[in-house]
Amino acid sequence: MGAYILRRLLLIIPTLLGIMVINFALVQFVPGGPVEQAIAELQGRGDVFEGIAGTGADIEVQSTGVIDRYNGARGLPPEFIEELERLYGLDKPPLERFLNMMWNYMRLDFGESYFRKIGVLELVMEKLPVSITLGLWSTLIAYMISIPLGIRKAIRDGSTFDTWTSALIIVGYALPGFLFAIVLLVLFAGGSYWQIFPLRGLTSDNWDSLSMLGKVADYFWHIALPVFASSIAAFAWLTLLTKNSFLDEIKKQYVMTARAKGLSERQVLYGHVFRNAMLIIIAGFPSLFVAVFFGGSIIIETIFSLDGIGRLGFEAAVGRDYPVMFGTLFVFGLIGLLVGIISDLMYVLIDPRIDFEAREG
Repeated sequence: MGAYILRRLLLIIPTLLGIMVINFALVQFVPGGPVEQAIAELQGRGDVFEGIAGTGADIEVQSTGVIDRYNGARGLPPEFIEELERLYGLDKPPLERFLNMMWNYMRLDFGESYFRKIGVLELVMEKLPVSITLGLWSTLIAYMISIPLGIRKAIRDGSTFDTWTSALIIVGYALPGFLFAIVLLVLFAGGSYWQIFPLRGLTSDNWDSLSMLGKVADYFWHIALPVFASSIAAFAWLTLLTKNSFLDEIKKQYVMTARAKGLSERQVLYGHVFRNAMLIIIAGFPSLFVAVFFGGSIIIETIFSLDGIGRLGFEAAVGRDYPVMFGTLFVFGLIGLLVGIISDLMYVLIDPRIDFEAREG
């Protein structure tokens, strides 16, 4: 098993490299880079897209040379544009810039944000706890509810309980997470109905003056709605997966043999069926966590005004803050690959008969 884990860890390097190569290449063809963003802010537009989608006069080319490469640069001295290029490192060829970036990443040097004047690693470490909070709590709650519910639905397959819970699950699966989050805000966060939960943030203004118990209560008070909104879709998918997995195992021959030996239904279910049925549930853990952490975090963090890494990456992409863009992409990719390795370890923990090294051989 140790050799297998080592190989998986080594595979992280080419996989991350491939992710970075593809995204770096795509960014080269996207209009409105950091130079255009700086020009837009300098001219008071505040948004590079206004210069790209503006009138013909805004993008009219004045003369040949460096100014011709950038929208909205008419009237600015070429020396100023060249200085901006040097400032953002865009005066070098793309291949050289990419190799320099990856060399710096190997040394854990993620550079500095173009527009925030703060280190990217410092920014990521500052925002990461918010996204991890959403991802871990949402996944944990989904598993705690979905597994018992899925088992009960499998045992009572076809009953009234199974029918009405399936209807609720389908509604929850079909309901977009962002729409559910807005409904929660309207109902419980000072919308048209009740002011029960806070509208934004992870802590209150008086956090430092609270006792330890008060801080814990304040923390859960703030994350209740975001976690609930981000876990609803995962809860629906995981419940149906658990039910179907248990139904497949219950119909197998070894279950009939166990019952014939006189074992109770509980012994059969949790002593034999549970271990085999849970394998596929564990296999879905990485995709579930990654989906909540990566996909859902951007929308949920924006709606609930949470300053997490998903929102940081989105704002960096809009503002063309390349160091932050690629820094968050690197962190996202690394976490996703590490979670996949953890999933394999959980496979072996639940069923020691699984031998990845033998299968690869």
